[in-house]
This record gives sequence, structure tokens and C-alpha cells, in this order.
Amino acid sequence: MPTYSAPLRDMRFVLFEVFDAEALWARLPATAEVNRELADAVLEESAKIAGELIAPLNSSGDEEGVQWHDGDVTTPAGFKAAFKTYGESGWMGLSGNPAYGGQGMPKLLSLMCEEMLSAANVAFALYPGLSIGASLSIDAHASDAQKALYLPKLYSGEWAGVMCLTEAHAGSDLGIIRTRAEPQADGSYRISGTKIFITGGEQDLTANIAYLVLAKLPDAPTGSKGISLFLVSKFHHDTDGVLGERNAVRCGSIEHKMGIHASSTCVLNFDDATGYLIGEPNKGLAYMFTMMNYERLGVGLQGLGCGERSYQGALAYARDRLQGRAPGSKNTIDPIIAHADVRRMLLTQKAFCEGGRAFAAYVGIQLDLAKFGSDAERVRGENRVALLTPIAKAFLTDKGFDGCVLGQQILGGHGYVREWGMEQLVRDARIAQIYEGTNGIQAMDFIGRKVLANGGQHLMEMRTEIADFCNATTAAEMSEFIQPLAAAVAVLEAVTYRIIDDAQKNANAVGAAAVEYLHLFGHIMYAYMWALMAQAALARLSGDGDGFYAAKLQTARFYMQRCLPQIQALRATIEAGPDALMTLPPEQFAY
Repeated sequence: MPTYSAPLRDMRFVLFEVFDAEALWARLPATAEVNRELADAVLEESAKIAGELIAPLNSSGDEEGVQWHDGDVTTPAGFKAAFKTYGESGWMGLSGNPAYGGQGMPKLLSLMCEEMLSAANVAFALYPGLSIGASLSIDAHASDAQKALYLPKLYSGEWAGVMCLTEAHAGSDLGIIRTRAEPQADGSYRISGTKIFITGGEQDLTANIAYLVLAKLPDAPTGSKGISLFLVSKFHHDTDGVLGERNAVRCGSIEHKMGIHASSTCVLNFDDATGYLIGEPNKGLAYMFTMMNYERLGVGLQGLGCGERSYQGALAYARDRLQGRAPGSKNTIDPIIAHADVRRMLLTQKAFCEGGRAFAAYVGIQLDLAKFGSDAERVRGENRVALLTPIAKAFLTDKGFDGCVLGQQILGGHGYVREWGMEQLVRDARIAQIYEGTNGIQAMDFIGRKVLANGGQHLMEMRTEIADFCNATTAAEMSEFIQPLAAAVAVLEAVTYRIIDDAQKNANAVGAAAVEYLHLFGHIMYAYMWALMAQAALARLSGDGDGFYAAKLQTARFYMQRCLPQIQALRATIEAGPDALMTLPPEQFAY
């Protein structure tokens, strides 16, 4: 069973040596009180609660799963007590609004804690993660009275929050939802409809659940422009939050899934349930995206967390497992970490975990600037967030899943056996590529809305930042990192113009290139992160007592030499065009 120890040394390196988080926080008025000492204390305590309280429930929670009986859901043994402790300790309000009991910590710091929680137990992490996301939408768009009532209870874990989007016929196309909201004389609404795949839609962890429900008013415009957002409480309550009778929303069933067995995935039936409008009518989808953009980075962190835990388990096994004699070895038998192919797999895991952690931090900085920065920084941060969110969701989860498969492979037959825990990580990580918008949808969003729709403006701004870094970094010892990064940027530019040109000739060109294009850009962003990390490591190499910086440099070399070249294959695939995909008639797919 792979144990989990939070990679605090690497997290601190990313925060304080690569991105100089303390200086960033000091110059933003809203985060000026966050310093290195406070951040270290938060990281240490988060590591403790993740490793000692939450991680031990991972395997048992998977084995027991959630249980459904007559509309009620029971979570696995230990979950309720752990959730209570987690909530009462303030973790769900870590980056919440201080006006309502939150701690106001920057996203750059809180995302490290989110990674730890997902690595410890991704199924458990979903319950507080959804509450945090719901809090964001309520804080941004709800009335003052709604915020005053709901936010303190969500931050404390007394109540939970979930989002209710998907319907049986409406997954990625939310414009065709059928859930209806009928206005009442008292200002409330009667909500009717069925939602599916609702994570945490029913559970025994909290006294109440706040459902954020997408629904349509009787006179709503057609399509996504006619969606409104409603707040529905599991229990009716008075203005002080004292709970009364059950509202007309019930869990009809739970899904039996490949992984995340300890997370309840529910069918919810709203039968004239009482709800209240959040914000203005017909703006619900935009309001929900306040939550979803943060959740998509959170899902990326789930992939990263699973990959990190798999790497730790695989590394421990590779050091201990004696098998065969390595070429050139004088031993009769060696640990498998001495063999080249095992090292290939381990270094791939390590390179994508550490590169992904730095990339997630970079996105966290953009979120903080978009929220707390100057006017110019807010605009720039918002542009970066819009561009990078699909990458944060899709590339982090794709590479997290790939890492889990590699970790399982390193253990060989033991990786396929349940009690070693590696196969659970494969099963648990798989969902992250599917929910919160499938990775294919993320790729279409990235290339269509975030690149082509604005003429590539945001992409070119990002490209310019990387190119400026390459041009300004002239130290000879950095050339082995700068040269491949600069060459990769040139590939990105050429491929982008090729897609723009192809799209004018063939309507299928964009869809055919989308996934490969996202991966190409993801590789380049990771290469940028590795160049930044190499620069930080080189500056501290002379005082490298434990070999941390030397290992960082060697992993950077591995990424540049063995991972980044994959963009050439992606380029060739993109430039092949859509014909091979689209020519075969549907009836000829069958034998």
C-alpha cells in the first residue's frame, strides 16, 4: 500500500525559489499579511492532516464505498469524523472571503493544500472541494443575505455545497437542459427536474447541503443564454439557518463506478423544490463558470495528486525490489531502479509531477492577480486564466493518469493486485479526464474559444512571455534548457498558423487538431516551467547539501531531452490534417 508524504521540499522550492511568492504576496494589498512563516505553517499543518488523518482512509474507503438506502447515502467508516475535523480546522475556508469567516489565503498557497488532499484521498477530497467551489459562486454572485447565511456554514463544514448541471440528455451541451424554475408570489421558485452525476449530492457528512442548480425560467431565451442559477437547500431553514423540514429534493440512486468509490455520485430528483435565484435571470451559466474555472484547476490537481502518490509508491518499490543484474553491475542482483527502463518510467513520473506542480502554481499566480492585482494585472491575469484553464484541467489529468499507469507498471504483477494500492490510483485518476468537461471538450475549448476566436491574442501574449524569457536568459549553463524551449515556441507558432490556414479550407481541421494541439502547448508550458526551475536550481547549486538542486537539474535535462521532443510527433499528426479522420463513412466503421 503506497503511503503518502507531502512533497513539502518541492512545494517550497516552487513557491519561494522559482516564483518568489513572498514578494508577490507582499505587494498585493489583499495578501500583504501572508509571509513565508505563515505559509510554511499552513503547508506543514496541511501535510499533517493529509498524511495522518485523510490518507489512512483511502484504501478502506475504496473497499467499503458509499451505500444508498431509500434516498439516504452513508459514507465509509471514518469519513464523517475526518470531514468534521477538516471543516472545524478551517481548511474549507482557507481561501474564503474573510468578511464571512474565510481566511483569505492566496490561491497560490491553497492549491498546494488541494494537491495534498487529492494525493492523500481523492474520493474524500471531492466533498470539501465542491463546497469550496460552491462558496466561490455564492461569494461572487449571490445576495448579501445569501452570502451572510451560507458562506460561514460552508467554510466551517457545517453545511456542504454541490453543483447540479448535468442531465441525462445534456452533458456538454447545457443549453438543452430541461430543469424548470417556476416563480412564486413570495419571490421563491419551484424547481423541477432530474440531475445526474452529482458529486456529493447526498451524504451523511453535514447537516445540510446547498445545491447550486442550473434551470430555465418559463420565458427564458433558448439555448445557453436562457440558463439561470438557483440556490436550493436540502432542508428548509429560517433566516438564521435553523433547519426545518426536508425540501423536495431526493437522491434517486447512486452510480456504481470504476473508481472514487467513497465519493457519492448521485441522481437527484427535484420535485417542486423551493429554490432562490442567484444574481440575475439568464446569467446562470456565467455564474457557474466562476466555480467551474476554479474546479477545473482543482480537477487538474486531482490528477497531479494521484500521479504524485503513485510516484512515491513506485519509487519505494523500485528501491526495494531486487530483480536481475543491471548492465555493468558487479552485484549478483540489483534493485530494479538500477535498470534503464524502470528509470525511464520513474523519471517520466517525476518530470511530469514536478513540472505539473510548477505549472499549477503559475496558474494560481494568474488567478491571484486576476482577483487581487492592479487593473492592468487583473486584465492580464484574466487573459492568462482563460487561456490556461483548459490546459490545467486536461494536461494535468492526462499526465497524472499516465503517471499512475507507469507507477502500476513499475510494480509489475504487484501493481495489478488490489492490496498494493497502485491499481486504485489508476481507477481513481481516470475520472479526472472525464468530469468537469471531458478533456476532448477542453481541447476544443482551448483551440476554438481561447486561441482562434480572438485571433490568437492570448496565446501570442503567452508566447511572447516565454520568448522574452529565452532572449533574456543568456547564461551559458542555461543554454541546454533555453535552446529546446525556444525551438518549441517556434514550433507552436508554426503549427498555430497552419491550423488557422487549414481551418479556412476545411471545417473539420480544428476538431481534428484539438487534442494534439492542447498536448503540444501543454508540453511547451511544462518546458517553460522546467527552464524556470533549472534557473532557480543553478543559482543555488553551490550550497546543495542534499543534492536536491542537482536532482532538479538532471530531471530538467530528462524533460528537455526525452519528453519535450514529443511535440514533433504531435506536429506531424496535426499537419496530416483531418482527411484520414473524416473520410470513412459511419457504416464502414463496423466489420
